[in-house]
Amino acid sequence: MRELQPTIRACALPREPFLRLIEANRMDQRISAYETWPDLKGYCVHSADPVGRLVLGVLGRAEDADAVALSDDVCTGLQLVNFLQDVPRDLALGRVYLPAEDRRRFGVEQLDRPSPELRRLLEFEAERAHALLSSGEELGRRLGGGRVGRAVALFARGGLAALEALERADWDIFNGRPRPSRARLALAVIK
Repeated sequence: MRELQPTIRACALPREPFLRLIEANRMDQRISAYETWPDLKGYCVHSADPVGRLVLGVLGRAEDADAVALSDDVCTGLQLVNFLQDVPRDLALGRVYLPAEDRRRFGVEQLDRPSPELRRLLEFEAERAHALLSSGEELGRRLGGGRVGRAVALFARGGLAALEALERADWDIFNGRPRPSRARLALAVIK
């Protein structure tokens, strides 16, 4: 935090996003699974959304309510992509970031091995992430057509490329973390 102080002062960054990130760490220590999508979204409000809000603060756009809402969508979408890619890793850490209500809905009883039910659940959660990440293009436009707007939109495109990698891997999260290729990421840059 000491090293961040000059940036915090220069950009007049609020304390709230930092406090949310600290709370996300505390949540990780006491919550190992989430019952509903709103519960998981509440976690993302602390673990993911503050990052985008800090970026907007650095850009001088923290007061733009529409940009903040779009940024929150993108950050939550990126967090969901990570959850999908890391199911086995999170499980090994004693954590489950796929809502219990969704697991029941799709009949998923085991998260530690492939199954048609798990595949359908991953596809469902990926659709949710895709919908959130679709806010990235509008956020980029809202921040201007220049380098900053393109860079911000690129984060969302990277998340979408990761979802495509999961789909190309036929939702196999057990034989390595599906990632977009360098070529796919390069295509995302030039879109």
